[in-house]
Amino acid sequence: MDNVPSTEPEKPAADAPKPYSVGTASEKPKSEWRDLASFLVKLALIVFVVRSFIFSPFSIPSESMLPRLLIGDYLFITKWNYGYSKHSLPWSLPLIPGRVFPGTPERGDVVVFKAPPGNDTDWIKRVIGLPGDSVQMVGGQLILNGKPIPKDRIAQFVLPITPNFQRCQAQFQNVDAQGNQVCSIPRYRETLPNGKTYEVLDQGTYPKDNTGIYTVPAGHVFLMGDNRDNSTDSRFSHADGGIEFVPLENLEGKAVVTFWSTDGSANWFLPWTWFTAARWSRIGEGF
Repeated sequence: MDNVPSTEPEKPAADAPKPYSVGTASEKPKSEWRDLASFLVKLALIVFVVRSFIFSPFSIPSESMLPRLLIGDYLFITKWNYGYSKHSLPWSLPLIPGRVFPGTPERGDVVVFKAPPGNDTDWIKRVIGLPGDSVQMVGGQLILNGKPIPKDRIAQFVLPITPNFQRCQAQFQNVDAQGNQVCSIPRYRETLPNGKTYEVLDQGTYPKDNTGIYTVPAGHVFLMGDNRDNSTDSRFSHADGGIEFVPLENLEGKAVVTFWSTDGSANWFLPWTWFTAARWSRIGEGF
C-alpha cells in the first residue's frame, strides 16, 4: 500500500525554542535614567581624582605675574610635586590630615596655593625663599641670604591695551607702528643661585622696594609676583592684604604649561570671536 501523508499538523518538540520569544517575565527593563546617573557618578569620581592628584586647570585673574602671565591665560598645574594636603582637594575638603608625600619646591617655581590668612582663594606666585632663607628688597634689588640677585635690564615689555588689560600708567602708555595703544614697561631678568632665570617688571620706586629682612620659618615659603610693583605677596602683612609666609601645605601644585589665552574681546554669542581673541603665540608656553 502506498504511503499517504498525514494531514495532521506536526507538533513541535516540547523543548524547541520559541521563534518569537522576547524574554521571560522575570527580566526587568533597563532604566536609561539609572544608567545616566551611574555614568555621571563615575565621571564625577574620575574628574575628582584627576583634579585632586594629577593635574588641574587654573586661570589668571590679575596682573601680579606679568610679564610671564597675562590676564586671560589658562594653564595646567601638576599636583604631585609638593605632596598632598586638604588644599589639594576641591573646596579644601578635610579628608587628608596634614601633608602626605611631602616635597619642597625649588626657588623660581611658579606655584598655585591657597592664600593665607583665609586659605579660601587660589593665588599664583613665584617661590623666592625656602625655609631658613633670608629675603630683603633694597632699592628694588632682591637680596637673598645676604647676596644681591643679578638683575639685568632687557628690552621693554610691550603689551597691547585690550579689554582685559587697561590699567597702564600714563608714563608707560605708547603707540606701536600700527597705531595701536600699548603699554611699555621696564623689564629685567633675574637669575637665582640655582640657575633659574625669569623676567620681572619694575615700574618705579614703591614702598616695598625697600624692606626689612624676612627670615622664612620652617615649613613655609616666601612668594613674590614677577610684577614687583603690582603684587601683594609675602612682603605684605595680613593687615595690609598680604600673605606673609605661606605654609607648604597650602601649595596646590606647580605651573607647567599655558594651554589657552584670550585678550578678553571674545563674545560668547559670536563664536568666530573665540578665535580672533585668542593669543595663539602664548599657547604651549612652559615654565
